[in-house]
Amino acid sequence: MTHLLQDLVTRRALHRPGATALVLGRERMTYGELEASSNRLARLLAEAGCRRGDRVGLLLPKTPAAIASMLAVLKADCAYVPLDVASPAPRLAKIVESADPRLLLAATPTARVLEKLREAGALGADGRVGWIDGGPPEGAPDTAFVGSDAAAFPAEQPSSTNDPGDAAHILFTSGSTGVPKGVVITHANVRHFVEWATAYFGIGPSDRISGHPPLHFDLSTFDIYGALSVGAELHLVPPELNLLAQRLADFIRRAELTQWFSVPSAMAFMAKFGVVAQDDFPSLQRVLWCGEVLPTPVLRHWMLRLPHARFTNLYGPTETTIASSYFTVPEPPADETGSVPIGTACPGEELAVLGDALEPVPVGETGELYIGGAGMSPGYWRDDEKTRAAFLADPRSPETGRRIYRTGDLARVDEAGLVHFLGRADSQIKSRGYRIELGEIEAALNALEGVGECAVVAVDSDGFEGKAICCAYASAAGLELQPPRLREQLAALLPTYMLPSRWRPLDALPKNVNGKIDRPRLRELFAADAR
Repeated sequence: MTHLLQDLVTRRALHRPGATALVLGRERMTYGELEASSNRLARLLAEAGCRRGDRVGLLLPKTPAAIASMLAVLKADCAYVPLDVASPAPRLAKIVESADPRLLLAATPTARVLEKLREAGALGADGRVGWIDGGPPEGAPDTAFVGSDAAAFPAEQPSSTNDPGDAAHILFTSGSTGVPKGVVITHANVRHFVEWATAYFGIGPSDRISGHPPLHFDLSTFDIYGALSVGAELHLVPPELNLLAQRLADFIRRAELTQWFSVPSAMAFMAKFGVVAQDDFPSLQRVLWCGEVLPTPVLRHWMLRLPHARFTNLYGPTETTIASSYFTVPEPPADETGSVPIGTACPGEELAVLGDALEPVPVGETGELYIGGAGMSPGYWRDDEKTRAAFLADPRSPETGRRIYRTGDLARVDEAGLVHFLGRADSQIKSRGYRIELGEIEAALNALEGVGECAVVAVDSDGFEGKAICCAYASAAGLELQPPRLREQLAALLPTYMLPSRWRPLDALPKNVNGKIDRPRLRELFAADAR
């Protein structure tokens, strides 16, 4: 029986070494090549001094070699820390300093980013770099090895001393204090979700899976290990396609993908530009999304055009590993102003909607959402204070030592037992004496004809309302919507006190590094407008 993530892939490599594992453009890597490459690099990492429990930073673009590097780190009994190569150097420096890696793995395309880290002093006096390709000019002072050095090592898998409770990777997310938080994710955390999801979705060796999210984003974990654990093909989506809706749709067609998994903004982007035709993507069997709310009109747009595909909403924060709940939508929603449930807990997980005193709230009432179960992270890397604040002892069974994670999301449970996401606890504001959920305003806006994408945020106001409601939006392709018209249409759906007082039309809403709408940036823009 396999216990570690890398074993799931090794098993497939032994059974079908010639099958294609990874695809990026014209580059293909078979399972046999992936196994041999990762085994040799794992031995090279050990030779370079990496030991059980060490962290290895991955300063790598999204390529087959990067996936092989992830497996190599695991086979060296270490945990990998994927770094966003597009992130500003000061933020990367904070992550590297916090992770305290034994070394960084880099590639020639990221040499300039590495130089900025070196200038920022993030590598430390003895910081070392292993280059998975030819690497920098000869004689770079911090070079531990270059890719060709791995050829001297055997291709067989090295023995491992890790156990399922050891960290597989550390994913850094935004922190409220400005310092990114490192979420520790174990082998057992990932294996539990992957084994359930591959069975539930029926993923097998004939599947061709999208690899859309960046490698530092937790959704990519399912793409990688979900595909490789069953012997499927993982088709990595080049990041530059995210700005080109037609090419993104062409990618799905050419690769003959059977599964698409992304954040909702990618699906909204394709819907906005009308690049999904009727009965398009004939190979596509499953469409999955996670990370934020998919506007109901966008879901209806996709479902009406792809009646042959199955659509599933997944929900879960990074701290509970990929996703904790699921809801497969049975038919295109008739009401575009309604919401899609986040559904029921995945097996081995628990969703609990609790009140201020951590007591269960009645059916239909709003509470804060807590998650428990097999996917829950051990906590934040080297931050006991933040861990204690977010991972709480379960008051319903104090004698068991069980923990629950406080998501900061508002939710309710309906009569059928389905959980509905109602927005962030901090997105519920009070304006003019009324309690307002900003997500309700967004849902109404998304139902209006011509709205391509939108986001509603609140900023402090000097006026009597306390918080000013602000809307940023982008029109659907070929249309130009003006704020007065939008406000008039919205007034037919919402009371006056819920109507935004500030509007900002944009060509496209800003996105963060994970492809989600960048709400902090929007708040900054609206706050600057008020000065």
